[in-house]
Amino acid sequence: MISFNLTCSKGHEFGGWFPSSDSFDTQVKKKQVPCPTCGDTAVAKSIMAPAVAAKTTVKEKRKAEAAKLRKMLGEVRDHVEKNFDDVGDEFPEEARRIYYGESEARDIYGNASDEEAEEMAEEGLPVGRLPWLKRADS
Repeated sequence: MISFNLTCSKGHEFGGWFPSSDSFDTQVKKKQVPCPTCGDTAVAKSIMAPAVAAKTTVKEKRKAEAAKLRKMLGEVRDHVEKNFDDVGDEFPEEARRIYYGESEARDIYGNASDEEAEEMAEEGLPVGRLPWLKRADS
């Protein structure tokens, strides 16, 4: 698809998308491209600057994506630290106490080994694991 800036004989400017330049020429000859303002079919391409994409290397794109992901993970960490109780290494036990109604229901976070996390998931506890990035200032 190609986009053209167009002008009718009465000076109205508008844009149009066409499968190709040849397709545009054919449609104009058949008077199939009316001006959306006045309906005039005497339409021509107007001067336009080409849309040229900036060249970005794959390495630059990956670096930008990684930075964006680090930022998002930092925001998740900030949210968890501000709104959840840190129970540290007691996480598996406290998560179970909350799940089974033995402790006050609240949002918590802490540490669990891979084995402990798998056991909690098998028990049906609604837990999840997050990549916990170190802070840049630590």
